[in-house]
Amino acid sequence: MKVAIVIHDLRGGGAEKMMMRLANAISKHQHHVDLVLLTDGGVNKSSLSTGVNLIELKSSRTASAVPRLREYLKSNQPDQVLSALTHVNVIAFFACLSLGWLSRLHCSERNAFSFDKHVNNSPLIKFAYFLAPFIYRSMPNPVIAVSKGVGLDLIETTVVAEKNVINLPNPTLDDDFRLREFSMPTHPWLLEKTKPVIVGLGRLAPQKGFSDLISAFAILKQTIDARLVIFGEGDLRMSLQLQIDELNLTEDVCLHGYVSSPMDEIHHADLFVLSSLFEGSPNALVEAMASRCKVVSTRCPCGPDEILAEGAVGKLVPVSSPRELADAMSDSLSNTQYDFDNQLDHIERYTANNSAISYLNAMVNKRA
Repeated sequence: MKVAIVIHDLRGGGAEKMMMRLANAISKHQHHVDLVLLTDGGVNKSSLSTGVNLIELKSSRTASAVPRLREYLKSNQPDQVLSALTHVNVIAFFACLSLGWLSRLHCSERNAFSFDKHVNNSPLIKFAYFLAPFIYRSMPNPVIAVSKGVGLDLIETTVVAEKNVINLPNPTLDDDFRLREFSMPTHPWLLEKTKPVIVGLGRLAPQKGFSDLISAFAILKQTIDARLVIFGEGDLRMSLQLQIDELNLTEDVCLHGYVSSPMDEIHHADLFVLSSLFEGSPNALVEAMASRCKVVSTRCPCGPDEILAEGAVGKLVPVSSPRELADAMSDSLSNTQYDFDNQLDHIERYTANNSAISYLNAMVNKRA
């Protein structure tokens, strides 16, 4: 089977990384895989398997990519087309529609739709979010949601019906993740630990709730002498640093920036905290669990409740509740009976191979 996976580029976002990993995993099943970038480039190019054919359409912008994508599809004749992210799904829909190929198209939603549609103020992106639910409802194949919560959000907040949605896991982990040997961390607080270290990971953007995490850490510091490291970069760096300084936490909170191997850092931490306001299926939480680190998460839409088995695996707290988050962090740090084997068992479904099999089955057993 020839599979074309369509994404805008291979920059450092979670969706881009997951589509790259999925392309690698599907190619191991002896299928021909083209990873088609509507534009070009991105930091994840170096991680692409030699078994995957990279196609860069080099469109000036995603919205103008329909003609080039149509030309690629017509010339290369893939058996199945998988697209990811709402605006890319709309582009792929019109390209496939023009060829009479809707039966070959599978669209993937990566985030809580009702929240995500408010993030980008571009008129074209907003129009794509308006169109997408009507497209999903009209397509012969169901839209792929990365968690049950993402699917339910689509059903409850748009015209998408239950029959229009299936849930498939992200290829977050290597197949041998249980055997991984972790390298030494690069951050000095983790390399030479003198007190407990809590870590967060993600873009410095409002969605990730790092302001709440910093506030919770300030409360925690009243009873536990600890440190907080946030790995990631983004537009909120200056405002978050100002908050840190105003709370007199400058010596114990570090906005470290991007790190090339976050799992190595997290493995040496005492606690990982996901403080997000919304997600789709948080890869950082799964990776932290695979890193054999204690975890605490907000019960944000969507994903953490599924990943943490409604709190049976790791603590869940309400969104934007620094006091409750601080209490959960304190309880987890003091828990000497933490069950890491149970934690690993609950993330087995997120291996690259399990994800690839799920996607391939969905393509083979499509409704059309």
